Amino acid sequence: MNADQPQVDLQGALFDDADLRPLPADIGYRGPIACSAAGITYRQLDYWARTELVVPSVRGAHGSGTQRLYSFRDILVLRIVKRLIDTGVSLPNIRAAVDHLALRSSEDVARMTLMSDGATIYECRSADEVIDIVRGGQGVFGIAIDSVWREVEGTLANLPGERPDGESVISNDASDELAARRARRVAG
Repeated sequence: MNADQPQVDLQGALFDDADLRPLPADIGYRGPIACSAAGITYRQLDYWARTELVVPSVRGAHGSGTQRLYSFRDILVLRIVKRLIDTGVSLPNIRAAVDHLALRSSEDVARMTLMSDGATIYECRSADEVIDIVRGGQGVFGIAIDSVWREVEGTLANLPGERPDGESVISNDASDELAARRARRVAG
């Protein structure tokens, strides 16, 4: 058996055409909910917003007492940043990856896999690209963004969001009456 073959089979799953749908772009999530969904602390969220690593796209903070609102995509990027930090990727490389993601459409981002050897971040779109990176001999980790997308989507499905004007929004994904009641109770 060729040593590359198991990697091709394993990595092929990372590049399936996923049927992912983001939440509407005009729904935002307050800081504590964004933190919960991204797996970060409020201190990290605040620092990343102030240093413009990840800024809220639905509504920024404008003076004392205003609440930032983060979109689904913002939270997806927050979770990716967290994973990159946890694996030891440098902040300049993380900034480059965030800038790269910002230039791509949601559809492109959903099909993307980020790979890193700890020093450099690569975008991979096919199993062949993964093999070329792995042949370099260094340890490599990957982040299949579609799986992160699904995690964020699942987490946010039961959490309240709001529109920029302050109107509360309950997820339309409540699959039954009990889930809808729970969502209303959390939002209320």
